[in-house]
Amino acid sequence: MYINNNNKMNIDNKTTIDNRVNVGFIGTGKMGSAIIKGLIKSGTIQSENIYIYDIDKAKTARLKNEFGINVQENNEQVITMSNIIILAVLPNKIRTVLEPCKHLFENKILVSIAAGVPIKTYEEILGTRAKIVRTMPNRPAEVFEGMTLISYKYGNLNIDEIELIKCLFRSVGEVEELDESLMDGVVSLTSSSPAYVFMLIESMTDAGVLNGIPRSQACKMAAQAVLGSAKMILKTGRHPAELRDEICTPGGTTIEAVKSLEENCFRYTIMEAMVKCTEKAKKIGENYK
Repeated sequence: MYINNNNKMNIDNKTTIDNRVNVGFIGTGKMGSAIIKGLIKSGTIQSENIYIYDIDKAKTARLKNEFGINVQENNEQVITMSNIIILAVLPNKIRTVLEPCKHLFENKILVSIAAGVPIKTYEEILGTRAKIVRTMPNRPAEVFEGMTLISYKYGNLNIDEIELIKCLFRSVGEVEELDESLMDGVVSLTSSSPAYVFMLIESMTDAGVLNGIPRSQACKMAAQAVLGSAKMILKTGRHPAELRDEICTPGGTTIEAVKSLEENCFRYTIMEAMVKCTEKAKKIGENYK
């Protein structure tokens, strides 16, 4: 097992992976780059053990200049040099990328971060015995606060290999296993949700500015309020409604704000947006089933 507990990290005492494991990235867009940055900054993977390829040479050049990682000339080189390949391309590019390289995947682990694309699609390309892990990470991985859900076909990967994948993503946040049938719902719950939260913080900031608070300070206050609120739920294990009710003192300012939110269908709007997001993920997946 290639996990080292005598690690050099100072981030929550998480483990590192030794230098016998090379991780390849095919695609270095927003999500791929976030994971790369998180892995390196956390110390989980050394830069010399990361291999990348992207058709956008400017992206790979920036990553190489910043982190000193290995830029390859094509997908085949990335797969050949890596034990684990993280496929970070758009769903409609998956077959184009994998078909010419399928003979190179023996004893390799393919990790997909594509929304909506089932494991079955990868098996159709690589074979039913292929080692495939379907994941759904999110952008806060870049600051070690990501939430990654993983699913895989039992029997194709051993316990050590599963733990290795978990270790990769645990270094950039939290990891949970989930039945693949529920993965489309995760898109709206964790992968896309940072966008909703950013919109909330932006709106709170604007309200602060409206009340005369300088924008930079208002943004910091709003972001800290959201961060602190989230930590209260995670650390206390209490229901969000219970915590909300404790702030809503009778006849006070908070209940006045809550009343306005209810009048404007705040909770319904969030739920409806997430339903639409999930429907979109399922629609994407239908093209590959």
